[in-house]
Amino acid sequence: MAQGIIVENPLIELDSPKLGRNLPKALHLEEIDLLLTRPPLSTPLNLRNWTMIHLLYATGVRVTELVSIPLKGCNLTTCHLRILGKGNKERIIPFDTKTALCIQEYMERARPAMVKNRTNNMLFLSNRGKAMTRNRFWQILRETARANGIKKDISPHLLRHSFATHLLSGGADLRSVQMMLGHADIVSTQIYTHIDTDRLKSIHQRFHPRG
Repeated sequence: MAQGIIVENPLIELDSPKLGRNLPKALHLEEIDLLLTRPPLSTPLNLRNWTMIHLLYATGVRVTELVSIPLKGCNLTTCHLRILGKGNKERIIPFDTKTALCIQEYMERARPAMVKNRTNNMLFLSNRGKAMTRNRFWQILRETARANGIKKDISPHLLRHSFATHLLSGGADLRSVQMMLGHADIVSTQIYTHIDTDRLKSIHQRFHPRG
């Protein structure tokens, strides 16, 4: 066609090859326990970092969503977050009472030392009273992991993967996990069903004629 020899493209109906997709990785529960270990010194910065990591694993939010949570988006009475995600889609995500206690302690003991006499409506603040950045939290997470003896390359998205994987391992239904993750398509959530090999083995043994 480019040389003018033919007038129609014979390849127009062919689909382009699909690119392979790697399975997401997840932390073991023992590694999660290490990561969530309370820091020995309860300084305002340590309390903030500990609380952010707790909340990230408890809710599986994206790192951009985590650092963008407004004060009014966190309800400690009902233990849920109101998140404005991709495409300005709002979703509600619950969290556990242990995480609620972490947030409450941060709000009472750490946040006032950061905001001081300034005004800021974001939940998590830098030591200068400004909103946290995703890059800074990424650094905090890696530093915390190394300090707690975790040798893996830790990222906020790895904690999000761990959240989804552990929910499904515990018996959560796919649709609920999809809603909490904020996936527009359930196909994006289904990939986590392939990570839990123990669960797959259990299903195989239960339903296969020779399992």
